[in-house]
Order: sequence, then structure tokens, then C-alpha cells
Amino acid sequence: MSRVLIVADPGIVAAGFVSRATRALEASGLAVTGYHDFDPNPDTAMVEAGRVRAAADRIDGIIAIGGGSSLDCAKGINFVLTNGGSMRDYRGHDKAAKPMLPSIGVPTTAGTGSEAQSFAIISDAETHAKMACGDQKALFHVVILDPELTISQPREVTAIAGYDAISHAVEAYVTKTRTRASQALAREAWQSLERNYERVLAVPSDLAARDAMLVGANRAGAAIELSMLGATHGCANPLTARYGTTHGVAIAIMLPHVVRWNAEVVGDLYRELWPSDDLAARLDQLACAADLPRTLSEIGASRDDFDALAADAATQWTGQHNPRGFDARAARALYERAWE
Repeated sequence: MSRVLIVADPGIVAAGFVSRATRALEASGLAVTGYHDFDPNPDTAMVEAGRVRAAADRIDGIIAIGGGSSLDCAKGINFVLTNGGSMRDYRGHDKAAKPMLPSIGVPTTAGTGSEAQSFAIISDAETHAKMACGDQKALFHVVILDPELTISQPREVTAIAGYDAISHAVEAYVTKTRTRASQALAREAWQSLERNYERVLAVPSDLAARDAMLVGANRAGAAIELSMLGATHGCANPLTARYGTTHGVAIAIMLPHVVRWNAEVVGDLYRELWPSDDLAARLDQLACAADLPRTLSEIGASRDDFDALAADAATQWTGQHNPRGFDARAARALYERAWE
């Protein structure tokens, strides 16, 4: 790398992380350009704006600093900068024919695990549908896990991101496409996350707990890479598309219901994660400790939308990997369970 694009959301800029990184890079003789014009759900238009910035400055390397939005936006920019077209062209996997730029991922939240994945989750600017765009060439070449970078985030961000990571561990452990390797990663992730989630909410300055959460989120991300996700994400994505619901909030509402529903098929696997009690009850307990919404009615959803939401959920790629058959009828039943 000699001309670097730092992709970081405005909150990361305000926290001072971008200026610190820029000083370090410039002191090593690199030219640095920043791109920060994207929101928590980066879309195709935001990625294209980043590509224009990168192309104008002849960028030859990308560094992402932040949560999942920064990491995914950076991967998206890498796709279109090196391979052309728009993000819509890369929906699915292995559609990038040309090499991609070297990249570094620096997560500042223990959440998406995007730093360990070859996928970028980018919304279509016109339809608001989330697109999973993956290619092994999109993987970050270097990942830096530094728990000190997570301390300054608001409690709400810790809560939402952490619960998302928990869902990744739980879902990846039981998918139809699970492997022994993915289950080992998901089990390690669950143990780190479950033991430390309430601690980081109660004592935000606990660096050891922050470290465990960051490593847990990373391991859960790696498990997703091997085994994908399930019906929880299939149901959550339409809620974000229709209502703008924060992804982790939608996940917190849906996950316990999906676990109870899936338990008829993979209850024995869930007991491997939480043998002492009902896993869904523990997930409810964790969401309550984080003060996250528990019902769809709390986020302003309408039962009149359930058919449309369910139809959308049935098209989500993640749902195809759920251990129990997942279709529009199943999605509607899950939305009804989560209503109140």
C-alpha cells in the first residue's frame, strides 16, 4: 500500500480513531484519503460514492475502521473499484473475476464479525433489500482486534452489536450446512460472548471482558463464513428494509422465537450450548439485561404487513440454511409469535 483509503463512519471520525490512524500511516510515508459518507446500513449509492473517491485518488489499499457498516462498505468499495459494475452484480458468491486491493480490517465493535468474512452486506438503494455479496478475494488480508477501541462506544451500541454476535454463534452452530469446524468456532464464540455480555454492559471499562467479546464476535464471524446463518436473519432483514429497524434490535426480537421453533428439530444441539436450562430463555434474559425491545409491536411493526414481511423473509438467502424448513408460512408464524 502507498495510497490508502480509510473507510470509517462519522462516529469513528468523531471518536478520533481516524486522525490517529492517519497520523500513523502518514508517518510511515503513506498518502491517506478518508471516506465517511455512509450510514449504519450502507447501500449501493454509498458504495459507489466511495468508489468515485478512491478512483480519483488512485487508491491502492483500503483500511476499514469501525463496526459492520464500515467493514462492509470497505469491502463493497473494493468490489466495484477493482471489478467494475455495481454491487448488484456481485450478489451471491464468487462473482469478482479480477484481483482486489489489499485491505486491513479494524473492528471497533464486538458485533458483526464482518472482519472474518468474505461477504459484504449492502442494501439496494432503490429497493432497500439487503444483498449478501461475497468472494474470497474480499477477505481482509490483516485484521486487528484491539479491545481498547471498543470502550468508548455507547452502551446501546455495545448491547445491539453484542447481541448480534450472540445470534451469529447460535445460528451458525445449527445450520444445515454446519461443519465440525464451524461448530467448534461457534461454540467458542458462544462461550466467550455469553459469559461476558452482561459484564461489558455493567462495567464498560472491563478490558478483559471487552477482549473476550471482540474475540467471540470474530470467531462467530468465522463460523458464519463456513456455515452461514438461519431463519432469525431471514426474518430480521425484512424488518430493517421495511421499518428501518436496527439490525441487532430486529435480531434480539426474533432469535428466542426462532430457537424455540427450531428446537423441535435441533434441540439436542441447542442443549450442547446451554445444557443447564432452556437456551431461548437465556437469550431472552440477555436481551432484557441489555434493555432491548422484545416484541414487534414495540418497534412499530404492523400485523397488516406480516404477509409482505413473510414473503420477503422467504427470499432471504440465510433462511435456506436454517435447520428446519423455512418458507413464507413459517416466517409469518414466527412474526406472530414475536408480535407481543
